[in-house]
Amino acid sequence: MGKASRTKQQPDRRARIAAQREADRRRQQRNRIYLAGGSIIVVAIIAVAFVLFKGNGSTTASGTSNGPTGAALASVVKKTTSVPAATLDQVGSGGSASISPPFKITPAQPALTSAGKPEMLYVGAEYCPYCAAERWSMVVALSRFGTFTGLSTVHSSSTDVYPNTPTWTFRNATYTSPYLVFDHVEEFTNVPTSSGGYTTLETPTAAEQATFTKYDAAPFISAADDGSYPFVDFGNTHEIVGASYSPQVLDGKTWAQIASALTDPSSAIAQNVDGTANYITASICSMTNNQPATACTSVVKALEAKI
Repeated sequence: MGKASRTKQQPDRRARIAAQREADRRRQQRNRIYLAGGSIIVVAIIAVAFVLFKGNGSTTASGTSNGPTGAALASVVKKTTSVPAATLDQVGSGGSASISPPFKITPAQPALTSAGKPEMLYVGAEYCPYCAAERWSMVVALSRFGTFTGLSTVHSSSTDVYPNTPTWTFRNATYTSPYLVFDHVEEFTNVPTSSGGYTTLETPTAAEQATFTKYDAAPFISAADDGSYPFVDFGNTHEIVGASYSPQVLDGKTWAQIASALTDPSSAIAQNVDGTANYITASICSMTNNQPATACTSVVKALEAKI
């Protein structure tokens, strides 16, 4: 995708994340950790009351969740990580869904790699509803190239836009693939602080922060979008900044309902989540020389040619 195509997408992308900048960006700027001039921002630690849920409820060290546990969780993980290729191909670009695809990083940049493989870097936060939506698609797409272990559920902030959006967290997840490295940073929990932000969860390494700071800012994106979550960098070839689709499509749904809908190409959830997953898959295929063929299908290659 050239500059003209990217420019055409910017108004829709800015509209999609406008609410995020209003309610979310100022918190990020207050809470994101920067080390400069020897100054250290001290984050106050507050006591958090852990509530025990019965049945399908739980709490996690990284944030609060009322998601499934035990066999129910295993079922949701399996459904999300094994959406049939035929279903994904049928969904294609998402049908009637309004999806903002990843866009090409221009001008060309040095490749982002790790351990001799192309690297996909994600930076987000558990409170962020836009990250909540994007994670569903990332899990679907990445499962075509490798295997997740340790996925757990969490919901977005209860006081932000699209409150309590059900999702996954990558906090304790491990991903293995012969094709790429998936590097993930969840900067904050969904647990509020007394100062109006959220408790710190993970601090980016110097390399992660450098990539995030450089490509989540002008001239690679619109200056108006600077500092937005989620941020996804595909080997420094393509990137996602802000939500690819509206979290509203997940409103009022349980984890089990969302996972089950992923295999129904006619559902709004599949068209948005799977459609976005196909664009993510296309971006990954552009890094892996279209390997493996089971993921980089003719449908995916057609999308790859558009981004």
